[in-house]
Parts: sequence; C-alpha cells; structure tokens
Amino acid sequence: MAMKNCSAISEFILLGLSADPYIEAILFVLFLLIYFLTLTGNSLMLLVLSADPHLHTPMYFFLKQLSFLDLCHSSVTAPKMLENLLPESKTISVESCLAQAFFVFATGGTEACLLAAMAYDRYIAISFPLLYGRVMNNQLCVGLVWVSWGLAFADALLNILPAVNLDFCEDKTIPHFSCELSSLFPLSCSDTSTNFTLLLCSSVFHFFGTLVLIVSSYVRIASTVMRVSSTMGRSKAFSTCSSHLTTVILFYVSGFISYLLPTSGSPLEMIFSLQYSLITPMLNPLIYSLKNKEVKAAVGRMLRKYFYSLM
Repeated sequence: MAMKNCSAISEFILLGLSADPYIEAILFVLFLLIYFLTLTGNSLMLLVLSADPHLHTPMYFFLKQLSFLDLCHSSVTAPKMLENLLPESKTISVESCLAQAFFVFATGGTEACLLAAMAYDRYIAISFPLLYGRVMNNQLCVGLVWVSWGLAFADALLNILPAVNLDFCEDKTIPHFSCELSSLFPLSCSDTSTNFTLLLCSSVFHFFGTLVLIVSSYVRIASTVMRVSSTMGRSKAFSTCSSHLTTVILFYVSGFISYLLPTSGSPLEMIFSLQYSLITPMLNPLIYSLKNKEVKAAVGRMLRKYFYSLM
C-alpha cells in the first residue's frame, strides 16, 4: 500500500451540507428548530416521567433513560453542525473531532443496548405478567442501564484509543457534517486496516448483537400473543409494543444504512445520518406521547395542575 504524503495537521474541515450561503441560512433555521424541539420534547418527557408517580414503573424508567440519551446523542453533533452553517470557518480541531467521534459511538451504542433492555421488559410484561414486578425489579433495571452505558463506552474506547495514534495527511477535508471514525480513516497516512477491522467487528458484535436480542424478544412476544384467544387481548398486547417497535425501526434502519454506506458525502448518506443523529431523537418523545395513553394522561394531569396553580 503506497503511503500518502504526510504532514502534521491540527484541524479538519467539515464540508457540511451545502456551500451555498442562502441554503445554509435556511438549513440553520430548520436544524435549529429541530434541535430546539428535541431538547424541549425530551426534557418534557423527563419531567413528566419523573414527576408523575403513576409512571414509576420499569417500562417508563427505561423510557426516561431513552429521553436522556436522545438529549445527549443529538447534543454531540447538532451544536457543531449549526456552528458550521454560519458564515464562518468550518474547521474542527483533531482532538475535538476524535472526541465527537467517541461520543457519537458511545451514545449510539448505549441506545442500542437500552432498546434491547426495553424489548426484554416488554417480553416479561406480556409473557409473564404475574411475575413482572418480581423479575423487573429496581435492581435489575438499574443494572441493565449501567451495563448499557458500560458496554458502549468500553466499545467506544476500544475503537477511539487506536485512532488517537493515527497520523493524518495533507488531505484534511471530511465530506460530512460531523466526525465519525469511518470518515477519519481515509484521511490518515497510517495503516488503518487494523482500525477498520476493529470497528467492523465491534459494530457487528454491538449493533447486530443487540438487534438479535430485540428480534428474539419479539419472536417470543408474538408467540405468546398468538396464544391469546381474545382479539381485544391480542390488540392490547401488541399496542404496548408499537411505540418501542417504531423507535427500533427508525434507529436501526437509519443507523445501519448510515454506517454501511461508504463515506462519500452523498446526499443519501447525509439524509440517513441526519435522521440517525437529529430526526429520530426529536421523534421519539412524539412517538411515545402520541401512542401511549398513560403518558398522555400524565401530561394532561401535569398541565391541569399547572393551570390550577396559576388561578
């Protein structure tokens, strides 16, 4: 493999979504609104789930963790992307780029594990309703969340530490709006074959592994539900899973396509990356609030309490 012309660089250039100032202004307003809605929606979910005692159950404990994760995940990329849409320099230091890549990987990995834990929670609730409170106790729920964070951060460290030692060449342009490990490897004049293999193996183990757990849980849920004789009972059981299934589909489809596509800066790659990092975190509070009667009732109680306090 021929080595590229190598020179020490201290920053990268993020090409972003457009070079047209007019389009950049429109995109800035649009993504600022999306980011604001993401912060507002997930913050309100955290407030409602924490304040309402009716929602202090394992299902809503995991949903609260999901809202917190969506706040973190969107905040890793959105502020820098908004900054780069302003008529200023589109640069990011090498250290900041590596830090952003680490937190994108860590928060995304945590969310994958958390979605698997939520699928297991639904499996226990539907298949073993009488044992649900005993199995899904507070200790297990907290343990699953800590394991999710721990596995994801260990996986991110395993990939980012070797990348810190890479030498980067004169080509310092990243055809993207954020830093991800896969977009950094082509810019290095070091041998990145080991880094790429490590990234591929850990991604397959982490993301496909959690997907297998989710699919396994839902196969068992479907088997249990199909044995229910009542049509209304089957409908009620499936309705408790619909919000989670929608979130899983949005997260995995956009995430897998975003990572499987080669880093080229193509419009299709940008669209799926935007959905993965910005759109899905904004939609999750809407999915769970619009499809969940208990959450809607809790929001109603909170609003009534607020208005009564003003009178």
